[in-house]
Amino acid sequence: MAALAPNLIAAAFPLMKLMPARYILDRAVADGALEAGMRIVETTSGTFGMALALLSAARGHRLTLVSASSLVDAQYRARLDGLGAQMIITEDRAGDGDQPRRLQRLEHIRRQEPDCFWPRQYDNLGNSLAYARLAEQLVQTVGEIDCLVGCVGSGGSLCGTGMFLREVFPHLIVIAVDTHRSILFGQPAGKRLLRGLGNSILPGNLRHDLIDEVHWVGAYPAFSESRRLLREHGIFQGPTSGAAALVGRWVASTRPGARVAVIMADEGHRYAETVFDDAWLGSLPGWPSSPPSEPRELTIIEPGSEADWTRFEWARRSLDQIVHDVSGNEGRPH
Repeated sequence: MAALAPNLIAAAFPLMKLMPARYILDRAVADGALEAGMRIVETTSGTFGMALALLSAARGHRLTLVSASSLVDAQYRARLDGLGAQMIITEDRAGDGDQPRRLQRLEHIRRQEPDCFWPRQYDNLGNSLAYARLAEQLVQTVGEIDCLVGCVGSGGSLCGTGMFLREVFPHLIVIAVDTHRSILFGQPAGKRLLRGLGNSILPGNLRHDLIDEVHWVGAYPAFSESRRLLREHGIFQGPTSGAAALVGRWVASTRPGARVAVIMADEGHRYAETVFDDAWLGSLPGWPSSPPSEPRELTIIEPGSEADWTRFEWARRSLDQIVHDVSGNEGRPH
């Protein structure tokens, strides 16, 4: 835990996805669904795959990960190769994560090897249940929590932690952080520069009815905040954590009497040659970019640019309710 402001505490992880990966595998072993030497298969955008690779290497499981070309960099691939994981990479020309095709490839593997184990990170309730431990740690460290901020990809960390904390603190405000052109909260799918959050499919672990407000953070504000965290706090976290910290800092400043907790899921080493490299950033169109000091309020759900940060009052409604309540076709998911 790290204090970012008098009323803002960060749960900063080197690899948060070890928590649900370990929980899911342990339950599978206990239930007889995962046996010694069995192959594990999963579709992953990064850190859950790394967590599975570490656990598979330690426990003697073969591992096959399906990902997209837009998600896999050389450093990440080298670490997985070193852990003995097999990688299957789909060509992601659209840059949206290519999730439907990845799931097709995974199903093909499962048909060829029916006895393999699929953790199903997007729909396995164990993903959410694993975060009871994080909720407990937050209560022990912070005490009463008024606002919880976290990024959403599979839905497990924010919805799981929020579900358990709200049992203790019914007044808890849960704030989701997504990125533009992710379909999780009704935007149309498209190319995304910011990775580690967002999705091009709707995961079963995402509980829209738990969410009070949604922030969409573009890559540039997230990159800037990651660098600020390192410069001002000595905290070396990736851009997903930067996006969450940016929103958490604004929430804490606008609610000075509230205790705010923010989940920061990944460390920065994978991004040393990108987000933390001036030359790489300088090659991006529109960089340097001054990050917004506050989000732009939306009345209809629409994607922004990579320099934008927007906010929408979700009010614990379902996705279908949002489509119905927001007037005009522009507010409808595409």
